[in-house]
Amino acid sequence: MSDRTYRVIVRGTFADLDEAQRAALIETAAEHDLLSATLTDEGTLIYELPPRNFTFRCVVRQPADADDADAVQRACERAAADLTNRGLRHNALRGTATSLDDMKIRRPRR
Repeated sequence: MSDRTYRVIVRGTFADLDEAQRAALIETAAEHDLLSATLTDEGTLIYELPPRNFTFRCVVRQPADADDADAVQRACERAAADLTNRGLRHNALRGTATSLDDMKIRRPRR
């Protein structure tokens, strides 16, 4: 059975940040800038200042017979785990997935 590859963007908001967490996010904001974001299997956390909202971008590979919603669920789980490892709480997560296998590339005609 073949696999499908998805680009997934998870969105959420930070919850109950204390002053130390807020200061740490502000200090490392340059490392989490949209311009330096990459899509990886592990995922990339992106946020702007002041730290309220965030996105988590990742690549999800799963069997072709799995539902697209499964890719979003797996990405949300990765995002939640990443935030927990950083000691950050969050509100509800929502995501969107785009299958790379369904994308059509338009090449210029010559």
